[in-house]
Amino acid sequence: MNTAQLLNVVDVEATCWDGTPPPGAVSEIIEIGLTVVDLRAGQRVARHRILVRPRRSTVSAFCTELTGLTQAEVDTGVEFAEACRLLAAEHAAGVRPWASWGDYDRKQFTGQCAATGTTYPFGRRHTNAKAVFTEAHGLRKRPGMAQALRIAGLPLEGRHHSGEDDAWNIGALVLSLAERGDWPG
Repeated sequence: MNTAQLLNVVDVEATCWDGTPPPGAVSEIIEIGLTVVDLRAGQRVARHRILVRPRRSTVSAFCTELTGLTQAEVDTGVEFAEACRLLAAEHAAGVRPWASWGDYDRKQFTGQCAATGTTYPFGRRHTNAKAVFTEAHGLRKRPGMAQALRIAGLPLEGRHHSGEDDAWNIGALVLSLAERGDWPG
């Protein structure tokens, strides 16, 4: 009997600029970080990274400084549609519940899928971990992930604004909420 209760924690990085985007450029997902959390066992059981090749924008110097990702690096990635197919086929994205820090990631996927005619890879069971954390800790303002880690007394592991590392850290926050009895479901 499989007693695991798995949750995909997703964090994306997207092309970005210091100010307005260049003419014709749009923000596109360039990295998908995914941490699998076993809520029943209380542990992070896997971490994954999918690099995505942007089609309608390029990685700016500002974006490289923020995320550590370069244009040359994301050029080695897969097409967005293939990344979505991988999420569904290899990570059960369509059936497994998922969470992200805020709604940015969900909205970025929704918008990019619509713009590119790509099938949305996730099911309907999405949890905004930032909203759950804010309510559980009785905060007036929703904290960023790094601030939430400090509030929860957890270390920031890896590089902030790396999709893979941020998903790993959000996974730790989800587990801290579950341990307190504050994670829904």
